[in-house]
Amino acid sequence: MNRRWLGAIVAYGAAATWIAAPGAQTQKTDWLTDGGDPQRTAWQRDETILTKDNVKDMRLLWKIKLDNQPRQMHNLFPPLIAGSVRTRDGDKEIALVAGVSDNIYAIDVAKGTLLWKKKFDSTYQETTGGRGGGVLCPGGLTATPVLEKTAPGKYIAYAVSWDGRLRKLDVATGEEIEPAVLFMPPNGKPYALNLVNGVIYTATAQGCGGNPNDFYSYDLATKKVGNWAPGSGGMWPRTGPSVGKDGTVYAGSGDGDYLPEQQIYGQAMIGVKQNPQTKALELKDWYAPSNAYWMRKRDLDFNASSPIFDYQGKEYLVSSSKECRIWLLDTSALGGEDHRTPAYRTPLLCNQEVNFTMGVWGALATWEEANGTRWVLTPFWGPKHPQFKAELEHGQVVYGGVAAFKLQDKQGKLALTPAWISRDMYMADPPVVANGIVFAYGSGESTTQRWPEPGHVGGAAGRIQESTHAVLYALDARTGKELWSSGDQITSWNHFSGLSVANGRVYIGTFDGMLYCFGAASLPSGTPTTSQGEAR
Repeated sequence: MNRRWLGAIVAYGAAATWIAAPGAQTQKTDWLTDGGDPQRTAWQRDETILTKDNVKDMRLLWKIKLDNQPRQMHNLFPPLIAGSVRTRDGDKEIALVAGVSDNIYAIDVAKGTLLWKKKFDSTYQETTGGRGGGVLCPGGLTATPVLEKTAPGKYIAYAVSWDGRLRKLDVATGEEIEPAVLFMPPNGKPYALNLVNGVIYTATAQGCGGNPNDFYSYDLATKKVGNWAPGSGGMWPRTGPSVGKDGTVYAGSGDGDYLPEQQIYGQAMIGVKQNPQTKALELKDWYAPSNAYWMRKRDLDFNASSPIFDYQGKEYLVSSSKECRIWLLDTSALGGEDHRTPAYRTPLLCNQEVNFTMGVWGALATWEEANGTRWVLTPFWGPKHPQFKAELEHGQVVYGGVAAFKLQDKQGKLALTPAWISRDMYMADPPVVANGIVFAYGSGESTTQRWPEPGHVGGAAGRIQESTHAVLYALDARTGKELWSSGDQITSWNHFSGLSVANGRVYIGTFDGMLYCFGAASLPSGTPTTSQGEAR
């Protein structure tokens, strides 16, 4: 068995013995993909350990510092959770964490210790091209991997390294199962991978490395690659593209021309689908807001992953942009006959001043109550719009927050009705939902975008200096009331990352390479160790 030098990796925690509480979750659940499922709902349906009654006692179980080197403002991506992996040392619950510098780490979540690390042998030699380096184009591994459970105890991880090659790893050992194969051009910027029916999907943006902005697919059975280009702005959904029940892949395109008669689809929500015979990706449908041209001129493009869900026998998706309103779209006809008519459009939630550093960023979330009530959640940056009101509000929102809506049928027409607005959060990032709890966080990131000027450093360096620290919150999913907060326990911030939830634990990584695990008080803390040697 190969062994790898890992460098200094430090875990923090206090040893404890776990005595399972009555009613504790016994069947281990998974979090196999960014956003929790291929539909990107950010809803952990199987959580039972954390409840609205006990979340007030949630505590830091462990934190582990990983040796991944940041690039620009990126470092760790949201962990993926394999609930029960069969290893040579018995069954383990494993968190798989990707780092932007072409690293993958496997963490034993019961102990908060490292099981293995994989450093990809990238064939790419860094050069200048396209937009070059910078916050938008950090280089490295930029897409959260995806896991596949192939049998009880057996999981496979798929990742795309900096050189554009698709990697296939055994989650138990970190060994590559097959030789790497080219998936896309090197030095691009793919977003989180999705896996549905043996096909891996992603989308790219920002023209990094001089590469086009495309949807990509990789058919695992035939090893055929498909791609489709909008002819304009890139697709940058934080938790990756979402996939509907018929296999259509959805992502919003960025700033660019909207000229469908010329096959140019900037500033639009786009659906593409794999051709079952050729395996090529083909355009299925699209929606462009009625004010797409106005949005483009103000850099208010689509930039959020769009959850997909069923409601009253039909499939819908919800999306947003930096403009800061939500579109409800019927996937059977995204924008109606004219491709410009949504099923519903909310008023502005925020961004009264029309600032491209505010609005909705990252990803929306959705969940359903047992009584059939459908909820939609969105994070937003900046103050809420003065005319946006909800039934329940939890103080003045200055830097950002989370807004929750109920999907309702009003006289035969669907509407998203504001239900609550959270407390203020410093740059609120995508929430996740589990067992009646919304886990949300303020990233602590400085989002100020400016050129260097006297007294101020520009670019990533300036924003890093001005960033503070992340704060994780637990909110009542029906009211938005704060139930718990991490306070000052997280000492760094993150950029374009997110949360993961499974089996009573909530995970968040930060710019300094630290992975934090908060969890139910009944769960064990990690054992404090310092490792300067090797792991499998």
